[in-house]
Amino acid sequence: MNNRLCLGTVQFGLDYGVNNKKGKPSKDHVFEMLDIAVDRGLQYFDTAAAYGNAEELIGEYVASRGIKNKLEIISKLKPNLIDTNSKSPETVVEKEIINSLKKMNLEALNGYLLHTPTDFYNSEIMEGLVRSKEKGLVKNIGVSIYEFSHAMDVVSSDSVDYIQVPYSIFDQRMDRDLFFQKAKGNNVKVFARSAFLQGLLVMDGDSLPHHLEHAKRYLKIYEEILNKYRMTKIEGAIHFSYDNPNIDYVVFGVDNKEQLIKNLDIVDKNEINKDYLNSIKAALSNIEESIIFPSLWAKK
Repeated sequence: MNNRLCLGTVQFGLDYGVNNKKGKPSKDHVFEMLDIAVDRGLQYFDTAAAYGNAEELIGEYVASRGIKNKLEIISKLKPNLIDTNSKSPETVVEKEIINSLKKMNLEALNGYLLHTPTDFYNSEIMEGLVRSKEKGLVKNIGVSIYEFSHAMDVVSSDSVDYIQVPYSIFDQRMDRDLFFQKAKGNNVKVFARSAFLQGLLVMDGDSLPHHLEHAKRYLKIYEEILNKYRMTKIEGAIHFSYDNPNIDYVVFGVDNKEQLIKNLDIVDKNEINKDYLNSIKAALSNIEESIIFPSLWAKK
């Protein structure tokens, strides 16, 4: 049942998430979480060069468990790297992929994404991805996006295999304008991240930090719908993404093994009431960017 889940690793290398009070876990705890994920059937793992020492931790884990070819790892190019580098973009991209492979003790990556969406419009950067794929360094190439307009451009490309998009109860932009149909028609696999919106969707509305108080009224609506269908916040958030048949993989992150086990158990349950999904879509499909874009939270 868990083969459509992709474990995100940003929490392994960075202090991440508005609801994370303890910071990143220890190496031993990271290894425990990876063991649990593998034992429960997860194959896909999402990381990035920008996620602190997450790639190095994955590399140590792969080496210690002797599972070099058993994990499907997706990584990403460092954000805004090309602007500060004098070498040709094609060379930079290939070098970065090789660096990630060395860090993770891998021979090839399942996927490699652009972490800066606008890099997609640089033909030399894209050529670097294509060339690396042709050389067998990576099996699939793509882009991690934030803006809907970028998403539509990416899934219209003939050279892209993967796209990673934000998708959650509060952020339903990808349901617009036939995005999912376009992706499927062009054989682009969709990875949906931010099901918990960096922890916001599982927080108590009365304990929100000052800069997120404007999200309280939406959390109240969400809580009312959950109460109607007798669901927890975590169940509601996970199933909203996981039960969408247009999403190929759901990327989720955890702070500790208890969260991981709880999330996996939730997915192993039967699908939830379709009326719940319809209620969420009807009530929460048009929420302002100052809430759905974490990059804007501190500016509010």
